[in-house]
Amino acid sequence: MDPIDFQNFVLEWAVIEGRKDLPWQHPVSPYRVWISEVMLQQTQVATVIPYFQKFIRQFPDVQSLAIAPLDQVLTLWSGLGYYARARHLHESAKLIVAGDTFPNTLLALMALPGVGRSTAGAILSIAFEQSAPILDGNVKRVLSRCFGVSGWSGDTTVLKELWQLSALYTPEKKTAAYTQAMMDLGAMVCKRRQPLCEQCPVNVACIAFQNNKVHLLPRAKPKVKLPVKEKIFLMLMNDEREVFLIKRPLKGIWGGLWCLPEFSDLEGALNWCDSYLHLEPVYQLQQVRRHTFSHYHLDYQVVCMKIEIREIVLDGSVCYCPATDFELGLPAPMKRLLKQL
Repeated sequence: MDPIDFQNFVLEWAVIEGRKDLPWQHPVSPYRVWISEVMLQQTQVATVIPYFQKFIRQFPDVQSLAIAPLDQVLTLWSGLGYYARARHLHESAKLIVAGDTFPNTLLALMALPGVGRSTAGAILSIAFEQSAPILDGNVKRVLSRCFGVSGWSGDTTVLKELWQLSALYTPEKKTAAYTQAMMDLGAMVCKRRQPLCEQCPVNVACIAFQNNKVHLLPRAKPKVKLPVKEKIFLMLMNDEREVFLIKRPLKGIWGGLWCLPEFSDLEGALNWCDSYLHLEPVYQLQQVRRHTFSHYHLDYQVVCMKIEIREIVLDGSVCYCPATDFELGLPAPMKRLLKQL
């Protein structure tokens, strides 16, 4: 299909069917688009909306984000996952404020931590009305099916072809409307499962639809058996239902978040209690639970002990009462464990 025809079909569809009430659309600004696009990386719109609204209320502009403590940023991000995104936002906000203007070129945006080519393209097209292609998951799916691109999109050759298509079909004008329309088309019509092909504005030119191969494209990521790691978490709690938490290093899984002390095995946890806290090893061992990351399964058990935790003096630690204290930046498994209290 000719690029002009393709663009017109998509834009005309979006006028009637496209999403127009997303919170980052009212008003549109480089800051709001940037925050939303980073939040939307590997996360669905419905999940992002309440986090975005809360985040913007707390940090309405890049200056307020830049001067905020990282703990506060991570607290608002708690439960959204992929916490490096929050750390990157915080770090980027400082760089933007130091530069005294919001970046408005592809290279300048991609120089910010956590901003890749597609995120930069979305900011340029939606916030600055510059012609810049994007290639998020929704757009990959539309292009793969419409133009019959086989193979997994993570493959270098396939990814290169998709970028070429995205650039070819991105218009010089009306780029904000077109970019949003392509994301909406992938999310609402060209869905991963049960796509609504009969409602698609470009189905007459869709190679996958015309050849009954929609279910085959795009090719799924090759399955890899995830390794399993085993950990012990130590839950030290007093009679006031306060829990002993420590702050994790900034780098690595759950970087900068508050967690129960972690050990490789039960013996290590009990030895730490014995040598550091001088405690009798009277404990309750809970059943194994599993939390899955993108690259491994975490099987963990919680060792519960009742002690007077306010006597523990350790840098980067806190006595925390989930029922009454201010909210902390906690990873999802820790949140679930503390809710049980």
